[in-house]
Amino acid sequence: MTEILPIRVAALYRFTPFADIAAIQPPLALACCSNGVKGTLLLAAEGINGTIAGSEAGIDAVLAHIRALPGCADLDVKESRAETMPFHRMKVRLKREIVSMGVEGIDPTREVGTYVAGEEWNALIADPDTLLIDTRNDYEVAIGSFDGAIDPGTKSFRDFPGWFRENRDELMAGKSKVAMFCTGGIRCEKATAFLKAEGVADVFHLDGGILKYLETMPEER
Repeated sequence: MTEILPIRVAALYRFTPFADIAAIQPPLALACCSNGVKGTLLLAAEGINGTIAGSEAGIDAVLAHIRALPGCADLDVKESRAETMPFHRMKVRLKREIVSMGVEGIDPTREVGTYVAGEEWNALIADPDTLLIDTRNDYEVAIGSFDGAIDPGTKSFRDFPGWFRENRDELMAGKSKVAMFCTGGIRCEKATAFLKAEGVADVFHLDGGILKYLETMPEER
């Protein structure tokens, strides 16, 4: 029987409008600390993002607290296990963005690309009318990517808007659709909101990112 490692790790995010993040911060920090949970959570007017670790009961309690926040019932959570606690302390930080793009007015809660499940993803990116963009940073792309994906060569997500604007005409030549992907879903979700704001009509992204894709799609042989 495979041994279950004792520490539960939860990477989570949710784009949802928070009216008063300063009021959300103290109770959330208390819920984490009183349940022995450590890690980092970012709060912004656009939502929540972060990674936490703790016991089964501790993570259950904190996730229940977060899911009770406005718009967080469908919180996106990806879990793993660890042998020892990977974090030294708990931090709940107030930020301008939960994933930094640096472009004012981009709101995935208002306008975002179409979510595509893994089962439909392969057909979408095989379409010659689809431009496929990997929104991860250069060191992540180096690990591996989908065949035919465009690598922006960015070292930071904040470089993505400038890269797209500078190369848009060349990138979109002969393409009617744009499909984007990232590691866990949060970055490409915001990237599609940016492209929609830039006037690109048919924009899609891989729901849950590469991590969910690998969990749900059978390995090709």
